[in-house]
Formats: sequence, structure tokens, C-alpha cells
Amino acid sequence: MRVDGVTVRFGDVVAVNDVTLSADAGAVTGLIGPNGAGKTTLFDVITGLRRPSAGRVLLDGADVTAKGPHQRSRLGVARTFQRLEVFGSLTVWENVVVALDSRRRPARLATELLDRVGLGEFASRQADTVPTGAARLLELARALATDPRLLLLDEPSSGLDRQETDAFGALLRELTAEGRAVVLVEHDMDLVMGCCDRVHVLNLGQLLTSGTPDEVRSHDGVREAYLG
Repeated sequence: MRVDGVTVRFGDVVAVNDVTLSADAGAVTGLIGPNGAGKTTLFDVITGLRRPSAGRVLLDGADVTAKGPHQRSRLGVARTFQRLEVFGSLTVWENVVVALDSRRRPARLATELLDRVGLGEFASRQADTVPTGAARLLELARALATDPRLLLLDEPSSGLDRQETDAFGALLRELTAEGRAVVLVEHDMDLVMGCCDRVHVLNLGQLLTSGTPDEVRSHDGVREAYLG
């Protein structure tokens, strides 16, 4: 995936300003920065929920800027949301089955996916009764149900304890080993620095720097703007 010169304006406010960055298959790519840096807005552009004011979105070199979210989903794009988006009146298992049905994959895979993310014991629970951390993992299982090639995760460790977060990082490495591209928006710097192959840093809508976790951690501008 590549975004090329993407700009997003809300009236006179420039939320994303001429950003170019990429994410490779088989790698976890971090996207970090202070609140209001433009991270979620950029996710909205990549998934087709928002059309950019300028710039392009490329998947495997093909320009998909004009395609809608459903079309990009069929091309292998999936995401989770910073604000939880689960079907609260359905069970955890049914939430995953909904996504499987959209791809005509057998419902038994819902159980396998819940086991994979560590939610097997919650399968029969109504989704709006599970803890926040479990709901985050449910969003991941539902995204995986579409068998994505590009997986965009918006603050997925929120609500997870340290042990759960470490297991989540290991799962991300498994997913990229299968050839998927994972893009991670996250404020848990231990998770970002521990599992990302490359990190992009946004600040005030602009790309501040890109590099390996070590390069980003030692960047003076990143420390001043974000890491402290």
C-alpha cells in the first residue's frame, strides 16, 4: 500500500498535509504521533471512507482513490476503529460470522478465528457485555474474517493488559508471516517498538519522519513532538 501526496482539508483546517508513505506485505508498519496528528483521518482515506482533497491511494501499484470502501474490502483491505464498532446485540461469534458470510466462507471459521485471537471463551456472550479489551480483539477477529491482505488497526491494544498486549504483538508477527501487510496506529510505544519493522511519524498532519524503530526513537524531532 502507498499513499502518495495525500492532503485532507476540512474547510480551512488541513488535517493531513501532502503525506507520502507506504506499507509492505510481510511487515508491521507503525503510524504514530500525538492526538490530532491525522492518523485516523489517513486510515479513513486508505479505506475509502473519506476522499482526499489531493493525492492518491495505491494498492499493488493500482490507483484505488476513486473506489468505495466495499470495493477496497473486496481487494483485501480491512480495518478496526479507534471507537469500538461491534454489533452489540449479536453474540461475539455472530459478529465474526457476519463478516465470513460476506466472503462466503464457512461459519466454522468463526470459531477458529476467535480461538486465534484468544476469545474462544467469549463466543456465546453478547458483544456489548464483554470487556473493552475483548471487544478490541473481536474487531480484529471480524477483520480477519474477510481474509485481508492489508490490515489497518487503530489503537487495538486499548483495554489490553501487558500480557494480552505481548500476545497481541506475537499475533501481528504471525499475520505478517502469512504475507499480510499490517499498519498499526498505537500509543503503546513498547508494542510499536517491539513489533514494527518500520515506523512513520505524523505531527500536525505532516510526515515528520520515517525509519526503523531505533531510528525513530533517536530522532530529536520525534522526541520533542511525541515521545518526550
